[in-house]
Amino acid sequence: MTHVLDPDALSDDARALSVPLPPYRDVTRSDSAFRAFLHGLPGVDQVGAEARVAQLGTRSIKTTSKAWAIDTAISMVDLTTLEGADTPGKVRSLAAKALRPDPTDPTCPRVAAVCVYGDLAGVAREALGNSGVHVAAVATAFPSGRASRAVKLADVRDAVQNGADEIDMVIDRGAFLAGRYLEVYEEIVAVKEACGDAHLKVILETGELVTLDNVRRASWIAMLAGGDFIKTSTGKVSPAATLPVALVMLEAVRDFRAATGRQVGFKPAGGIRTTKDAVKHLVLINETVGPDWLDPDWFRFGASSLLNDLLLQRQKLRTGHYSGPDYVSVD
Repeated sequence: MTHVLDPDALSDDARALSVPLPPYRDVTRSDSAFRAFLHGLPGVDQVGAEARVAQLGTRSIKTTSKAWAIDTAISMVDLTTLEGADTPGKVRSLAAKALRPDPTDPTCPRVAAVCVYGDLAGVAREALGNSGVHVAAVATAFPSGRASRAVKLADVRDAVQNGADEIDMVIDRGAFLAGRYLEVYEEIVAVKEACGDAHLKVILETGELVTLDNVRRASWIAMLAGGDFIKTSTGKVSPAATLPVALVMLEAVRDFRAATGRQVGFKPAGGIRTTKDAVKHLVLINETVGPDWLDPDWFRFGASSLLNDLLLQRQKLRTGHYSGPDYVSVD
């Protein structure tokens, strides 16, 4: 049995998304064709990937470059709170920090976005106004993804209606691991349609995908389905964002642009806590996909505690001494 989308059941936008870009127009015509394509992707050399990121991780940068790297990393942060105990007051506090990360230094850049649950997207939208800081909302039964498609799509529409201009969805890992690739693809297409004008980040939850080959396949599914970003993790599963996974996903966006002409962003999330971690990712980006991705439009850090360490390191460069954790807010 195939799961080819019924064109008559789709809007014009979704119909366009349901047909992948050249040269991949035929790969989703059937389950078997899609499986053959995905399993025909080049295999990942795990030992080679680990060696590559270990080598890049030894790179050191000079003070002027470090200052640039810190400011760039701050501008790429999706400042995140995703707890059951989140309140409107906490979201307003996070929004204030997003707009003025270091109240003692007006030259400090703003972050890229505030990421919250969909029901709090309206609070974030009101607090951020027209500042240019985006409102990202998790959806599709985050973090498990265990719900009917109708519920997932309603979740997305509700978040967008509340003011989210970015949606972070989770793929159905159960369907993926069972080999139902076309089902995963179709759901992403449907979510992309439900997003309207909002950008879509597709969370693969790489810690549950078992192999780097699966990470590559899931990345291609998400990109072919119209995802604007591919994202490593929810931050609720360990391991989350690892450098070998980041390398594989960056190679995927690089190869996808070379093949189709469409650029897709990348967002590692979960476990990135220090300036050193952030700099390693920036080096990996520059060496793997190049400077085109060194921009908040194409790269984000999903993080909560990372921003504080970036601010402390920035203060040290500016003042010559380390201020300590009491000089940044506790989120």
